[in-house]
Amino acid sequence: MTNYNRILSIDIMRGLTLVLMLFVNDLNMDVAPAWLGHRAAEFDGMGLADWVFPGFLFIVGMAIPFAFSKRFSSGQSVRDISRHILTRSLSLIAIGVLMLNSGRVNPELTGLSKNLWAILMYLGVFLFWNDYPNKENNFFTVTGLKFTGLAIFVFLIIKFRSGHSENNGSLITGWWGILGLIGWGYLVSAFTYVLCRDSILKTALIALFFLMMNMLTDWKVLGFLDPVKPFLGIILEGNIPFIVLSGLIGGLIIKKFPVKEFKKVIPVFLGLGVFYIISGFILRRWFIISKIQATPSWGMICSGISFIVFILLYWIIDVRDKIRWASFLQPAGENSLTTYLAPDILYYLIWSSGIPFLIYKQSHEPIVVVAGSIIWALLMVGLTALLARLKIRLRI
Repeated sequence: MTNYNRILSIDIMRGLTLVLMLFVNDLNMDVAPAWLGHRAAEFDGMGLADWVFPGFLFIVGMAIPFAFSKRFSSGQSVRDISRHILTRSLSLIAIGVLMLNSGRVNPELTGLSKNLWAILMYLGVFLFWNDYPNKENNFFTVTGLKFTGLAIFVFLIIKFRSGHSENNGSLITGWWGILGLIGWGYLVSAFTYVLCRDSILKTALIALFFLMMNMLTDWKVLGFLDPVKPFLGIILEGNIPFIVLSGLIGGLIIKKFPVKEFKKVIPVFLGLGVFYIISGFILRRWFIISKIQATPSWGMICSGISFIVFILLYWIIDVRDKIRWASFLQPAGENSLTTYLAPDILYYLIWSSGIPFLIYKQSHEPIVVVAGSIIWALLMVGLTALLARLKIRLRI
């Protein structure tokens, strides 16, 4: 059996959700089957794409107990760990906001095309947050590269103009972008672990609190919190923290029992999965299932699916030790930020060239469009593996 100090299925599920994210983001939904994409905000239901992001949020939560247990056992203080949490969360939020605004660039007012602004932004991200080897021996080189990345950010922020009168043409936080949402969810869940440590009961109570916040937000009874919503809206709305905390609960359960005691774990995960899904459909009587609206029913159902998907992977990979079939997902799982961001650079370079390299997107045949996006997603995992060999990997 696999060493239970390392739960490989966490990396594999992280990689799986990332590959699916690359796949659904690449699809031409004018041609691809509707069930693969996102459903409209007012539609009561969900497609595959509506589970992928919460599936990743769930696995972010699952990894927290293992990552922070190592930090505590190595002698790091609460202050050191808190600084790490804040640095990581703010970094994700900052990148998310920059990505969100890359599509709002007004070329005439900014003096840069949208594509060039975005390419420079991603270049800055890789320069600033790359995990450079031999940092101690190359201190001045690494510091110079990081300062170059920082200078790029300053230049782009100063130059940025959207031309939208309602915000004076400046950067906006908006919905914070995908990475920003992850950053807020991680912030709440990581500090929850620091506060509650391995207590499943305390963590569950905090998760229930955020579920209630999500319900109260949908019922529009939290209007008195509007003044702070531009800054803390994701936390106050409850949905994102609830999903990550649900994953944290799963991680605490897995951490409590070694793999050799899998017969205790599997029924618990299956039971939680069924409970969450049934609860989500019960909540559907008051809240539609909607990713765009971030409804409680959607959060419950997606978390329930994640419990079941994870325990299936856990049984195959960690219990049965069948890992070879999933080895292609490991580069994505181990280098998640690189996997998510590197393809965007290629997109912007392709769009800048004006050459239709992604010819499958022009097809009117669903099978060609879907197959093309599958191949694209797998190639991007290969790109991540290549970049890792070249010592280019993002670490926050």
